Amino acid sequence: MACYLSHLECTECGKMLPADKLIGVSRCCGKVLFARYDLEELGSNLDRDRLAERPGDMWRFAELLPLADAADAISLGEGGTPLLHLRKLGAMLGLRRLFIKDEGVNPTGTFKARGIAAAISKACELGATGFTLPSAGNAAGAALAYCARGGMKLQVFMPRDAPESNKKECCLAGAQLNLVDGLIGEAGRLSAAVAKEHGFFDLATLKEPYRAEGKKTMGMEVALQLGWTLPDLIIYPTGGGTGLIGMHKGFEELLALGWVEGRMPRFASIQSSGCQPIVKAFAAGRSVAEPWLDVQTAIDGLRVPSAFADYLILRVLRESGGTAVAVDDTETVGAMYELAATEGIIACPEGAATLVGCKRLIDDGMIDADETVVLMNTGSGYKYMHLVGE
Repeated sequence: MACYLSHLECTECGKMLPADKLIGVSRCCGKVLFARYDLEELGSNLDRDRLAERPGDMWRFAELLPLADAADAISLGEGGTPLLHLRKLGAMLGLRRLFIKDEGVNPTGTFKARGIAAAISKACELGATGFTLPSAGNAAGAALAYCARGGMKLQVFMPRDAPESNKKECCLAGAQLNLVDGLIGEAGRLSAAVAKEHGFFDLATLKEPYRAEGKKTMGMEVALQLGWTLPDLIIYPTGGGTGLIGMHKGFEELLALGWVEGRMPRFASIQSSGCQPIVKAFAAGRSVAEPWLDVQTAIDGLRVPSAFADYLILRVLRESGGTAVAVDDTETVGAMYELAATEGIIACPEGAATLVGCKRLIDDGMIDADETVVLMNTGSGYKYMHLVGE
C-alpha cells in the first residue's frame, strides 16, 4: 500500500513542516500539528470500495494513515469495533436511528489503542528509542501494551488516585509507573521533563501529530458502517478531545475525497459538571478555555481541567454547528446501569455520559427523531467496577 503522507501543518498558522523527523508541537506557534496527505493522488489511485474488502482493523485505512509501510505497524488488531443500533433505548427516547460505537472491544479495552498504535508505530519508524506518557489511566494501558509489542521502553506518569486497574496494567507489562500527586497537568509536566532528560519521545495528548490519526479511524469506520454516509450528530465525552478532533479531521478527508454522502456531522462535547472547561468556554463564546480550578468528578477520563487543544475542540464544535453539555456524575453512573440493562452494553462511565448528554439534547429540542445519532463509548465498563454497587 502506498503512503500518501505529504507534510505536517500547524493548526494555528498553517505553516507546513516536513514529516520525516520526530516532532512534537509546531516550532512556529507551539500548537498541535496535523498530518496532511496528498488526497488528490490518493483519490485517483484508490477506490473506496476496496477498503471494505480488507481485514477489519484500523489499518484498512492505511493510505490515510502516516506509516510509510503499514506492514511495519505495531499492532494488536485495534479498530474494527461494532456500531450497534440501540433499538430499545432509541424507542424509549423517540429516536429511530440511535447508535453506539463500542470502543470497549479494542485491545486493552479502550479507544486509546487506536491513537497509541498509530503514534508509537510512526515514532518507531522515525527512530524513537523510548517513550514517556502522562495518563489518567487508559492511555497508559494502551501504551504499555504497544511498547511491549514493539520492544520499546516506556515511563508512565499517572495521578496517584487513578483507577487501580490501570496501575496494575502498568505493573503487568513491566512499564515504569510514576505516581503523581496532582492531576493530568502535573503528570504532563513531569513526563515532558523526563522525556527531555533521557532523549525519549513524549506521547502526551495532541503534543505529537499521530495519535489523532489513529483516533480519526473511529469516524471513518462509522461512515463505512453506515454505507458511506455520515451521521447527523456525534456525541463525544471530552477530556483531551483527541477523538473528537481526529474524527472531524477524518470526515474532512473523506468529504474531500468524495467518498461519503451527507455533510459534516454536528459534534456535541460532553463533560462532567465537576470539570467543564469546554462547556463554559463554548457558552461564553470564547475561542480558548480557562483552566477548571476545582475539579470534582469521579469520571477519570473527564478529569482534564485544561485541554492543550481546547482551541481545536471549540473550533470543531462551532464549525460543525454543535454544542457542549455538562452532566452529573450520579446520572452518568446511572446510565452505565441503563445501557447494560437495556442494551447489554457494559460501557465505561465516559461512554455512559454520552447517553445522559443525548437525553439533555433531546429535552432541549436539539435532536430530530429521524436523525442518525452516534454515541461514542470510549471503553469497557469492566475497568470501572469500582463505580458499581454490590
